[in-house]
Amino acid sequence: MVITMSSDKIAQVCDGLNMLHEDNSIPRNIRRGAEEIKNNLLNESDPLDVRVASATSRLDELANDPNIPLHGRTLIWNIMSRLEEII
Repeated sequence: MVITMSSDKIAQVCDGLNMLHEDNSIPRNIRRGAEEIKNNLLNESDPLDVRVASATSRLDELANDPNIPLHGRTLIWNIMSRLEEII
């Protein structure tokens, strides 16, 4: 049961990261970072807690980028909230 809940949350996070990656009003480095975060999060060779912590840290860096538009920052914060629910 816990595994399916975690995989549902990860799927929601990946959907948010895809939205960020596909938004052309977001700077390219942030879109690229969102794709990298998604790939790392789906890489099951690392433990889930390590992947989540790494994704949260990287998203925090992206949210603090001065070039990100407000709607992109809000989306990142929403994704981070979803990540916090996993662990």
